[in-house]
Amino acid sequence: GMVMVARGALGSPLIVSTKSGIEANRLGGIVASEEEATTREGVFAGGDAVTGAATVILAMGAGRKAAAAIKEYLKV
Repeated sequence: GMVMVARGALGSPLIVSTKSGIEANRLGGIVASEEEATTREGVFAGGDAVTGAATVILAMGAGRKAAAAIKEYLKV
């Protein structure tokens, strides 16, 4: 498994351009579901990489949702 941490107020076009199956929206943010799952199975994203610049509180909430979704995914 792998964990990738991205910091900053913008999503990274490098992630989308180098990782097949991860879709981006028109602004370059990573497309993710309500559970922070991306369009590539087993890959989750949240925070600024998905929403663009937002508050730390929202990013923390996304991290919690992603952690719960990853825990559920790993049970499979």
